[in-house]
Amino acid sequence: MIEHINRRNKKFYLYQGTTKLGNPKYFFSSKPDGNPVDVIPDSYEIYENPNAQVFLRKIPPQIITPEEIEIVKSGVKKYAKIDYFMIDVKVKNIIIYMPNQNPEQLLEIVSSYYGNNSLRAKNAVAFSLSYSPMMQFVLEDVQTREFTIERWCFRGSVDDWIPLSQSSNLKELVKNYVCHLGKDSFYDLM
Repeated sequence: MIEHINRRNKKFYLYQGTTKLGNPKYFFSSKPDGNPVDVIPDSYEIYENPNAQVFLRKIPPQIITPEEIEIVKSGVKKYAKIDYFMIDVKVKNIIIYMPNQNPEQLLEIVSSYYGNNSLRAKNAVAFSLSYSPMMQFVLEDVQTREFTIERWCFRGSVDDWIPLSQSSNLKELVKNYVCHLGKDSFYDLM
């Protein structure tokens, strides 16, 4: 039986069911729920989204390079100076997710129970956070490696990505924009 423990330390098992047309469908459940699967089907992978939901999905094409992902990840740490964030890659998008809660306030509350700056307190906070997309880098041209940077718009009538800039220099885009994550200046980016 295939099992997966997500970032919240919850165990899930892979099951197979059938669609209305009789085709196989795969799903994860924390409880017995169908026919258990012993082998991941060819061309599928286990995928855990930033909010710890677990899925079996077709392996997407790898268009974004590991180096590009690392540029964004290390840039967030260096320029935004935030500890709690997630990076997700969807085909040609590198998406930065930020917590919906204030991690520092949660850490202060949890530390009173576990002790100041304890690893257990930090892990408890990390397990409890939920995330929303805030910024993304969209690969526009595979040959030139040109990216568009976009930020999420929170206006009720819009709720969509707002393009900010475009460049074939990903490091420069990261340096110029991720510093606004977690700050009021983020909402002034247009």
